[in-house]
Amino acid sequence: MSQQALLEISNVHKYYGNHHVLKGVGLSVDEGSVACLLGPSGSGKSTLLRCINHLESIDAGRITMEGETLSYVERDGQMHERKRSVIDKQRQDIGMVFQHFNLFPHYTVLENITLAPTLLRRAGRSKAKARAMELLEQVGLSDKHKAYPSSLSGGQQQRVAIARALAMEPKAMLFDEPTSALDPELVGEVLKVMKDLANGGMTMIVVTHEMAFAREVADSVVVMDAGVIIESGSPATIFDDPKQDRTRDFLRHVR
Repeated sequence: MSQQALLEISNVHKYYGNHHVLKGVGLSVDEGSVACLLGPSGSGKSTLLRCINHLESIDAGRITMEGETLSYVERDGQMHERKRSVIDKQRQDIGMVFQHFNLFPHYTVLENITLAPTLLRRAGRSKAKARAMELLEQVGLSDKHKAYPSSLSGGQQQRVAIARALAMEPKAMLFDEPTSALDPELVGEVLKVMKDLANGGMTMIVVTHEMAFAREVADSVVVMDAGVIIESGSPATIFDDPKQDRTRDFLRHVR
């Protein structure tokens, strides 16, 4: 039985002033699969993630999840931005993990994880707390529930950030270079959590420079440059037999 595409990105364009950042990007991500986005800095990878989650608007194209257009609705042949309440509700189904954790410093680890489910999902406090403790166990930090972010290492903070995103029970997770701000010895603990998520069937789009992770975990690898997808395929295809000179050049510099 074929997989169902969870996310469909069709002909997406994004401008910052006169700068054309995304130039008709198209990408399909199957339910339960992992897509890794590779490419040099400035190629549009992070912008694409932010457009999926409507942290950035798009200027043309369409992004759908389970067949429903995200953030926009078509009327009279034109795309119009949805009401903020609808966008916020759609966004709850897409977890996002950033480079720099973005934890609330004045809340404990447990409070960071339970805040959104209680406010947005209307989860009861006891249920939200129980789920948060399960997630902390999952990311190996159950003993840190009373700690504040400032007392944690970067790797620990990033694992809390992953748990916080998972607490909303998202249908897909977006990771924007989640290990790039970490000391090298802390990278492995975050990648392990991400591998476990992938093995558990979570749909993931990961912007990363961790080539070994992409080779091992990704179902598809997408290479971007200058706002376009220049090549995509299985990890074996991209890493062992890339077709584009630009892909080969990029991989030579990051291996």
